[in-house]
Amino acid sequence: MVRGKTELGPVNCLYPLPTTLVGVNVSGKPNYITIAHVGILDFGSISLGMSKTHYTNAGIRENGTFSVNIPSVNMVRQTDYCGLVSGKKVDKSAMFRNFYGTLGTAPMIHECPVNMECRLVRTVDFPAHDVFIGKIENTYCDPAVITDGTVDVNKVQPILFSMNDRSYYRIGARIGRAWEIGKELMRIALRY
Repeated sequence: MVRGKTELGPVNCLYPLPTTLVGVNVSGKPNYITIAHVGILDFGSISLGMSKTHYTNAGIRENGTFSVNIPSVNMVRQTDYCGLVSGKKVDKSAMFRNFYGTLGTAPMIHECPVNMECRLVRTVDFPAHDVFIGKIENTYCDPAVITDGTVDVNKVQPILFSMNDRSYYRIGARIGRAWEIGKELMRIALRY
């Protein structure tokens, strides 16, 4: 026991994470699944942690491609729905305007302000999950979410997900620039 702290056990508290719609072709048809266990491995690589039971996994293996689509908060109902039903039984792609990029086999959602198409480079096998690692081949953005040549997260308004309370959140205000806000402490430390 640590004084002043509540012990929770081995609980992952890296939430909230951006909620994404992962797109794949399964047997030649577009399908989407809601995934929040998405990670950045380096500037050009993405990981997806997905239960082995998902229909989508077969499409990633079949084509060696997938897309990661970032929906805005105004798409929360459609996004949640895509995580509730299986593509084996429902054509979820009918809810969206689908498009393909340079890879040709990674369907993307026009209504999502940011879309990344990825080529599968590795699969890591966990007992109950597949971790798919993809290299980003191309990114597509709505012009309305770009500020000074880069994606503006406040304009995207991504859906954030927390497993700890099983809830969706929206992003707040910017609090400072990375690699800038701490420089004041560097100046103070140099005085001593």
